[in-house]
Amino acid sequence: MTDKTPTSNSFAQERTPAVMIQGTGSNVGKSLIVAGLCRAFTRRGLAVRPFKPQNMSNNAAATPDGGEIGRAQALQAHACGVAPSVHMNPVLLKPEAESRSQLILQGRRAGVIRAREFGARKAELLPAVLDSFNRLCAEADLVIVEGAGSPAEVNLRAGDIANMGFAEAADAPVILIGDIDRGGVIASLVGTHMLLPESERARVKAFLINKFRGDVSLFDGGLRVIAERTGWPSLGVVPYFDGAGRLPAEDALDIRGAAREGAFCIVVPVLSRIANFDDLDPLKLEANVSVEFAHPGKPLPRGADLILLPGSKSTIADLAGLRREGWDVDIRAHVRQGGAVVGLCGGYQMLGRTIADPDGIEGAAGVHPGLGLLDVQTVLTAEKRVRPASGREVESGLAVSGYEIHLGRTHGPGAARPWLQIEGEPEGAVSADGRVRGSYLHGVFQADEFRRAFLTRIGVAPDAGLRYGAVVEETLDALADHLEAHMDVDAVLRIAQSRR
Repeated sequence: MTDKTPTSNSFAQERTPAVMIQGTGSNVGKSLIVAGLCRAFTRRGLAVRPFKPQNMSNNAAATPDGGEIGRAQALQAHACGVAPSVHMNPVLLKPEAESRSQLILQGRRAGVIRAREFGARKAELLPAVLDSFNRLCAEADLVIVEGAGSPAEVNLRAGDIANMGFAEAADAPVILIGDIDRGGVIASLVGTHMLLPESERARVKAFLINKFRGDVSLFDGGLRVIAERTGWPSLGVVPYFDGAGRLPAEDALDIRGAAREGAFCIVVPVLSRIANFDDLDPLKLEANVSVEFAHPGKPLPRGADLILLPGSKSTIADLAGLRREGWDVDIRAHVRQGGAVVGLCGGYQMLGRTIADPDGIEGAAGVHPGLGLLDVQTVLTAEKRVRPASGREVESGLAVSGYEIHLGRTHGPGAARPWLQIEGEPEGAVSADGRVRGSYLHGVFQADEFRRAFLTRIGVAPDAGLRYGAVVEETLDALADHLEAHMDVDAVLRIAQSRR
């Protein structure tokens, strides 16, 4: 690997090969394609780094230096065999309300920004975005960049840092992905070509069809039409990857359960600002567990064995929404009937007696009643705790690890019965009867021995052969194999190397 020194305002003299994967829309599979390419090129011996200039997601991951980035970039880093870095996703927007998001800049909370303000401020963020990109280029043989949404959103083009605005600033070639599973893929690709100015059309070096189901040869005519209308060559047609559900998802659109007849039923209320729902992934892979998501407009299923309250980007607002749905009544009835409840992060805060927001961080200042199932109180503060964390479960002594991302601190009599001990300190709380427990530790169920002991304790026969970490590794390898078999991966490298 060439020794290069990163600079803040200019690119290193020796350009690192880089390619940007853009899509005709959201959820077309960009994140998964990037993860697969990261693993494929890493297996070829290249030092690969993922990069996403701007992301919007409440599914975040903590980096070793105490920053946070989008969950997809953490998975992509994993595919590269490296630790996640704040520079892999320098601008992260975490929606708090319909028109307001928390701004994370190079891993650190940089305040709250409204949708109307963001358009005007994008240009201010570009230097930090390029700084992060340069830093990754300095340590990599190849950088694979992921776009956001679609470059055809010409109404958002001014000051763009997510798609073509970044590609032009970084002089990165582009590959455009279309999702055939949702229909209209020919129109989406040809229409994108029509809407792009000539300089941006020329920056697109090829297109790729993703999520195909059935006989790929049936789309040969479609490939010809797209190539003729756009002048872009095809990199292939990638069939739907069935293993996608075994990898952590970032988009709330990817929330899906794994209902199994006769299995232990875990019900998860889908909160408006649900966050870090990949906490559930290891449980979904358990053969004797059924994870079911309860969506607004319906009561929580009465047959639940465990109700799990997930993380939330806006705990107070989501708690109010939970009450509007009547789910608080369902949860209390579940507990009276002997059911178990687990709350993680925001879900843990909801289980307490009160949530105080004296500084109005989540809205109007005040104190809000919680569900009262744990004898603890939470006070929201501007100081955000973001850190990888590890420790042990108090009851079993088994090792746990994961990360914390939250505003606020929780205390009270119930904390004298901690669920975990993290970094030598008590963490979380357990009710006197042991049926209700909460913690700030995301990723806790990834620890295989702990997860098996926990499930056994609540009456589930765990899958003794399930090794969650191994499943992720095997699935990333299978994804890379899938891409190698169905798209021209060598052409991707050539396109990246064409960067001037």
